[in-house]
Amino acid sequence: HEIDLLIGTQVMAKGHHFPLLTLVGVIDADLGLAGGDLRASERTYQLLAQVAGRAGRAERPGRVLLQTYEPDHPVMRALVSGGRDDFLDAEAEARRASAMPPFGRLAAVILSARDEAEVDRVARELSRRAPGGPEITVLGPAPAPLALLRGRHRRRFLIKAAKGFNIQGALRAWLDAATPPKSVRIQVDIDPYSFM
Repeated sequence: HEIDLLIGTQVMAKGHHFPLLTLVGVIDADLGLAGGDLRASERTYQLLAQVAGRAGRAERPGRVLLQTYEPDHPVMRALVSGGRDDFLDAEAEARRASAMPPFGRLAAVILSARDEAEVDRVARELSRRAPGGPEITVLGPAPAPLALLRGRHRRRFLIKAAKGFNIQGALRAWLDAATPPKSVRIQVDIDPYSFM
């Protein structure tokens, strides 16, 4: 064999077969849990389970070492115990209890402009006109996770709505009533897969 040690990024988890690989180590395995993304636990579990699956795929048994600052996190406990179904059930119940997808609706509205003061002014105006009620909540504006992207300052609203609520109609009415300058772009993402 040609390889005794293999070091790589998370790309190593995808579609590679190393029949002699018996040890997998992951540094900062819980890093993906930070940041507040709705699907962070789900993604982290999936990635770490895929990486762990690379060890011991042939006749030799495999071993996986995970460095974590949160060994009691449900993701880490599920990986250690092999309790995938229990993890997924708990994740679904947490989403149901908080009316998060697929039991509720989410949207992101991102404003961007080269002039930071201008995007802040438009965001404040939109905030004053934001829809509200028992079936819809508008949070923000706040700096987007990538607050400066390609020279444009970005502000984000997060919108949470009940499952059967017409979130597209509410957002259309809200944003159509606004008259931002052409220099301010508005991007709408309904039920986004990622909140970055």
